[in-house]
Amino acid sequence: MYTIVSGTNRIGSHTQKVALQYQKLLKDKNIDAKLFTLVNFNTLNRSPEFLKYEEEYLIPADKFIFIIPEYNGSYPGVLKAMIDNSDIYKDWNYKKALLTGVATGRAGNLRGMDHLSDTLHYLKMSVFYNKLPISVINKVMDENGILNAETLKAIHQQLDEFIKF
Repeated sequence: MYTIVSGTNRIGSHTQKVALQYQKLLKDKNIDAKLFTLVNFNTLNRSPEFLKYEEEYLIPADKFIFIIPEYNGSYPGVLKAMIDNSDIYKDWNYKKALLTGVATGRAGNLRGMDHLSDTLHYLKMSVFYNKLPISVINKVMDENGILNAETLKAIHQQLDEFIKF
């Protein structure tokens, strides 16, 4: 099972839109993927709601796609808090991860993807080599998703390779 993690709790973010587009592209490739969003999700304690989401989205997944925005040269603290409060053995150990960085700047959150890679490696996850930085996200997408042909081609290639991984 695939779970797409939209790595921010900001409502209406570019990250959420990209995550939804990844979900649609996977559906077009005959793969159902659940979308785990941190919007309105309390990551700070293991509440009954947290445990319910863990059972539905994290434990059954064997492949994760992390869409992560750049926050101060890294990835969002809300995502780190979610990981820190999760059951690392059931949720993450020996599973696979794909990373896509999203930023309005020119580097597409390269540094944040490296930081998250380090965290996921510590959790004994296999991080796929093709990490995609999507730069100037505010210029390559509109409310309907990414429109830039080169970016879409790179996403398709990334997904096709990850499916085989």
